[in-house]
Amino acid sequence: METFFDFEKPINSLEKKLEELREISQSDGVDLTREIATLEKKLQSLIKDTYEKLGTWQRVQLSRHPNRPYTQDYLEAIFPDFTELHGDRAFGDDAAIIGGTATWNVKGRKVPVMIVGHQKGRTTKQKVERNFGMARPEGYRKAIRLFELAERFRLPVITLIDTPGAYPGMDAEERGQSQAIAESIRAMFALTVPTCSVVIGEGGSGGALAIGIGNCVLMQEFSTYSVISPESCASILWSDSTQAERAAERLKMTAKDLNSMKLLDAIVSEPNGGGHRDRAGAIESLAKSLEKHFSHFLDGDFSHPDSKASQQLKEQRFQKFRKMGDFAFQPIQESKNA
Repeated sequence: METFFDFEKPINSLEKKLEELREISQSDGVDLTREIATLEKKLQSLIKDTYEKLGTWQRVQLSRHPNRPYTQDYLEAIFPDFTELHGDRAFGDDAAIIGGTATWNVKGRKVPVMIVGHQKGRTTKQKVERNFGMARPEGYRKAIRLFELAERFRLPVITLIDTPGAYPGMDAEERGQSQAIAESIRAMFALTVPTCSVVIGEGGSGGALAIGIGNCVLMQEFSTYSVISPESCASILWSDSTQAERAAERLKMTAKDLNSMKLLDAIVSEPNGGGHRDRAGAIESLAKSLEKHFSHFLDGDFSHPDSKASQQLKEQRFQKFRKMGDFAFQPIQESKNA
């Protein structure tokens, strides 16, 4: 089913007119080449103007668009030999997180890597199976197992983030959800191999951060990253989830916001109109960004965890996140009359 938001209605209307002209031209044999070309030019201009002026809430909507490329789409295109590994070896296999080994063809080299990412579903059945991309503890424990495997075999790690947040259900809490998230964060900080984390859609709270500790952190142009969803934030601050748009502005959750606060290494550009309008273009752009911003981390000798390069990778990652949120402390001067 076609999905579009209110701000996309003028674009959708113009696209329908363009399609009608093409159908008339084909069925009736009428030469409408000039009219079609004019309308196509107008459409591209409208798309460009619309997406350049998007507000925060509109970007939140785009980050959730069901037609955006998901982790599986990137794996099939960039890492075609991806081999999925299942299970946490403790409880079960969580389909909301997928991971495994693959070969990354970069700069004329074939580099074996470990990929871990959230996966949403497109059909109703897939959404239920993937739990809408919200992982349970076993999902994060699976991720930890794969991080440890990457450490053992000296494989660079690439993570793809796209989740509303970790699953908050009672069964997840009973199995240690918060502990699993914390241990996953700790496991990523402990790695002595290169790591890169990319926000490809929604980056929601601890569920996203659990696989977001990278030497290199990238974020797609129309993705979002925040400590809480706008709806939940609005419910807490104003006891009204309908104030989500207002909350989104306060959260500073867009790629542009985070980049201005120096929380990212780079913004991954998306095709005109966003990744949901051109999946192939979005995938190509991400592949180029990985090569540009992450490939140089592979140049050092990290063949052994105790090597200088390996320890530098670990320290660089720690310092990168340690500096986030730095602020200047101004001591309060006591009054003379106190």
